[in-house]
Amino acid sequence: MPKFLQRRWHGYHTVWAFMLLLLLIIVVSVYNWVIGVASLFLAGTLCFSMLQAELSFRRNLVEYINGLSFRIKRVEGEAVGMLPLGIILYSEDRKVEWNNRSAGDIFSRKSLVGDEMEELLPDIIPSLASHVPVKREVSKDNSLKDIRQEIAVDEHYYQVVVIPSERMLYLYDITELVVLRERYEEEKLAIGIVMMDNLDEAAQGMDDQQRTSLIAKVASEITEWSKQFEVYLRRLSSERYLMLLNHRSLQALEESRFVILDEVREMTADLKVPMTLSIGLAYGSESASELGALAQSSLDMALGRGGDQAAVKAGQRLSFYGGKSNAAEKRTRVRARVIAHALRDLMQESDRVLIMGHRTPDIDAVGAAIGLLKAAQMYNVEANIVMETPNPSITRMMEQIRRDEDLNKSFISTEQALQIMTEHTLLIVVDTHKASMTMEPRLVQYASRIVVVDHHRRGEEFINDAVLVYLEPYASSTCELVTELLQYIHDKIKLSPLEATMLLAGITVDTKHFALHTGSRTFEAAGFLRRVGADTILIQRMLKEDLQEYISKAEIIKHARMVYDHIALVVTAPGMKIPQLLIAQTADTLLGMTNVVASFVISERPDGLIGISARSLGRMNVQVVMEKLGGGGHLSNAAVQLEGTSKEAEARLLAVLAEIEAKEGLFE
Repeated sequence: MPKFLQRRWHGYHTVWAFMLLLLLIIVVSVYNWVIGVASLFLAGTLCFSMLQAELSFRRNLVEYINGLSFRIKRVEGEAVGMLPLGIILYSEDRKVEWNNRSAGDIFSRKSLVGDEMEELLPDIIPSLASHVPVKREVSKDNSLKDIRQEIAVDEHYYQVVVIPSERMLYLYDITELVVLRERYEEEKLAIGIVMMDNLDEAAQGMDDQQRTSLIAKVASEITEWSKQFEVYLRRLSSERYLMLLNHRSLQALEESRFVILDEVREMTADLKVPMTLSIGLAYGSESASELGALAQSSLDMALGRGGDQAAVKAGQRLSFYGGKSNAAEKRTRVRARVIAHALRDLMQESDRVLIMGHRTPDIDAVGAAIGLLKAAQMYNVEANIVMETPNPSITRMMEQIRRDEDLNKSFISTEQALQIMTEHTLLIVVDTHKASMTMEPRLVQYASRIVVVDHHRRGEEFINDAVLVYLEPYASSTCELVTELLQYIHDKIKLSPLEATMLLAGITVDTKHFALHTGSRTFEAAGFLRRVGADTILIQRMLKEDLQEYISKAEIIKHARMVYDHIALVVTAPGMKIPQLLIAQTADTLLGMTNVVASFVISERPDGLIGISARSLGRMNVQVVMEKLGGGGHLSNAAVQLEGTSKEAEARLLAVLAEIEAKEGLFE
């Protein structure tokens, strides 16, 4: 019996009281033995009665405690069995040893004893086997604690809590929580902007009534599309709309691959220039103002990539849809004049101008740099072109440049550029808009004022802090853009025959001798350069092919095979290292073959990377293919560099082609 019960009033205190009573009886017996004997008898009777009462109390107490313990154990067992959460005990070999009723109900069976945990909970077995939980807590003594993971069983969701040390797990029903969470995610706000990106070009030559009819026709199509996908649409101007939608509708739009792009283009196919749309969407931010800014940024990205596509910014993910058609030429001379005047002012405010292209510069990058060098010199601003050791593709070009002593002195190394750069130096980046692809990324980092002149479709990476951006994906080449700028940057621009030849060479190379990416502005720029003395014969000499290179190219083409009926694919043998220039030239040559719509050439490069060059005649967007592999480029001209082997690169490329073919088709 517990000591606190023994110390009750009828416990040890009673003994002391009887001892005192016995002492008093002895004293009374000394004076009167008859009274003493009577008192002793009464005291004995009282003592016996109290002892019996105490023993009876203790028996009753023990019986009560035993009964209560039995009831508690029985109720405890029933309570564990009836708990609204599943409990499973498993053995070391991961077999169920015991389960309560709720666990059986979860798996629609009364008993799970003997079942393999791999069959019941296959998703958490790797964590149990390695004792490395999916989400684990570590105590101060580094001992493992709970493993927590969500699972789905028969359209219900459960939170599984595993205690490895006890080989026990609990299953909590969180279906309602998951449903609420999914509903919250589905109803989160997304903001978008829809823009008719070539309205002026499509409506060129129309009167006001025809133009209004065209806008109404396209607007009706957009409105029907928005109703179909539960999107709130609000017109901001004749060519611009605001979209408000939730995440559920956004997912439906992405699954449909933004079919409105194709519908509007096909609906206006009878026009001289079909109408195209550009869409920018943003999702993931809690701030509506930030979503609006991201939506505008996404629209700028879509327009910078040539239009006729949708750009979706969801958190860190940036996805593009559409972009199958060639971008319609829609530059105006007004923009070229404004950019030229702004560039002139920036040059005059600078103590020096540094002009830099991309790594492994080509003829377009060098030609554009020479044109901008001339512009700076017209205003007596010291200027230099930053370039390291030239690559084989511009060897003949550099030989011609070295014959001009003044022009040759303008080329400096990246280290020299870093030494002479000041806070008042203007850095002009040509033929690329990605800092990581420039000749020296540190120059971009240190420059306080940057100008970007490029004709490539805008990618996710961009020099955002540039003070002036002239990005026109509709242009054939950067040399074409620079040629237009030169006509407005100075009233009396004077190009030497060599400088004009280098600019025309850049246009010639990027248009494949005026066969691709050419518009009326391309021929106007070429005509201007020809008038000021560009030598076409010198261009032909610079672009002549080496006989040994031609033979090497033929050896590579021997390994070509056709996939998807119209795609030529070449994968060189392991260990065969080919320069990037030869890989690109081989892809260009394959386009001249019968029934070839696009070509891909995969080979190991001398630097150990795997190079893939992609070319197309416009029916297939090879830029999208290369972007999925981490590269980029144009709709008809793109590339990527990968690590690994040629076979691995081939497998990845074929997987991307299969994905695009399954979702939207490879060919327009």
